[in-house]
Amino acid sequence: MEDGNSKISPSLRDFYIPDYMLVPESKKVDVLEEPACPVVVFINSRSGGQLGGDLIKTYRELLNYAQVFDLGEEAPDKVLHRLYGNIEKLKSEGDHLATHIEKTLRLIVAGGDGTAGWLLGVVCDLKLAKPPPIATVPLGTGNNLPYSFGWGKKNPSTDQQSVLSFLQQVKEAKEMKIDSWHIVMRMKVPKEGSFDPIPPLELPHSLHAFQRVSSSDTLNVEGYHTFRGGFWNYFSMGMDAHVSYAFHSERKKHPERFKNQLTNQSAYAKIGLKQGWFLASLCHPSSRNIAQLANVKIMKTPGQWVDLHIPSSIRSIVCLNLPSFSGGLNPWGTPNQKKARYRDLTRPFVDDGLLEVVGFRDAWHGLVLLAPKGHGTRLAQARRIRFEFHKGATDHTFMRIDGEPWKQPLPVDDDAVVVEISHLGQVDMLTTKNCISRSISDPSTPSKWSHNGDEDSEDSEDEWEGGRSKFGAAATFKISEEIDIAHLS
Repeated sequence: MEDGNSKISPSLRDFYIPDYMLVPESKKVDVLEEPACPVVVFINSRSGGQLGGDLIKTYRELLNYAQVFDLGEEAPDKVLHRLYGNIEKLKSEGDHLATHIEKTLRLIVAGGDGTAGWLLGVVCDLKLAKPPPIATVPLGTGNNLPYSFGWGKKNPSTDQQSVLSFLQQVKEAKEMKIDSWHIVMRMKVPKEGSFDPIPPLELPHSLHAFQRVSSSDTLNVEGYHTFRGGFWNYFSMGMDAHVSYAFHSERKKHPERFKNQLTNQSAYAKIGLKQGWFLASLCHPSSRNIAQLANVKIMKTPGQWVDLHIPSSIRSIVCLNLPSFSGGLNPWGTPNQKKARYRDLTRPFVDDGLLEVVGFRDAWHGLVLLAPKGHGTRLAQARRIRFEFHKGATDHTFMRIDGEPWKQPLPVDDDAVVVEISHLGQVDMLTTKNCISRSISDPSTPSKWSHNGDEDSEDSEDEWEGGRSKFGAAATFKISEEIDIAHLS
């Protein structure tokens, strides 16, 4: 048999995977040298203007054409199900390379935060014994996920030398676990019209309807419907989501105006000014304040819900997992030791099972984050957080999950809209030396105060138990064919 990588440049053999490993029923070849860092590459060809298409071309020139996938043509869940099914078949036939690939495979995803979250959901859903760690190429507007783990936030160059340099970084990268978060939303089914999605509601791709199956579930109420999904970086509600929604709406109407990262960021800033959030106290009624929109409860100790006090001036709330928001800002900052102990706060780790909950009064308050020690109003750290919206202040608000916003109708009758967020699991990310995220298990991470390391436990009377059994791409993160992935952030 021919050598499966004899024609590959020595500098690329570490990343090369032969056809027969990727495409079932392909002709098997002998590979004399096992790749040190085999990769499968996923690229959103519609991200970053023309950059996505250019990246696909370059990666396919350097690697095996079959190990580079255009997400505009094939979904990652189908690709990975096929790949791991083939690996299992080859392992059963005694193929040692299949075993090696399974143990050493690394994934690369190029796109915005929405695209990266899509792949993270797929990997989470596969529930593999050895999940492949993921490197992210910043090809969106905010690029919070890549920036959090040291991959930068500027759109990349697409020439061969730049791609080779990135591949070398992937080879040298370290692994870090990050928490995944489950979100469940319950609302009343409308009396008329379709309810998936609920008009005029256009939910992000990561929220999907599902049927309640547990007869003991106290929230399984006739006439109500439940949506569920997940996120890795943040859930937010209020003014920031409002600006993001306006930006995405404008981009959807006029895609020709949003061709590069600089233009997108400039448009985002102009929309923020136009919305009046810099003069929120004058331009927006008090009904936009979070405290008037919802009752908020948090759980820091397993099984114990407590009311969260939110100052009356707070118009935006962010539940944050990673230290990057709105293109690299860190709303939580670093509390000093005295304040941290007094308020029972810990350092913000990405794998500690806690969300940092931060509030903002207006856009000026948000600009404080640009200062070296700037931060929002630290409200709490929580294992779970629950928003209960009742009829009253206004008929809608704006919400956002990892960069994807939507306009959320609020109750018009005596019914309630409920949103609950809880810790689900973890996934492996690849990090560079520039990584700004911190892991609780990293011995090199400095700690000025002790961390409460109690493990989360399942509540025997968990109201959302029926909704936590499945999370990820196969059901929750599956993107329908009707959705244009160019609008994933």
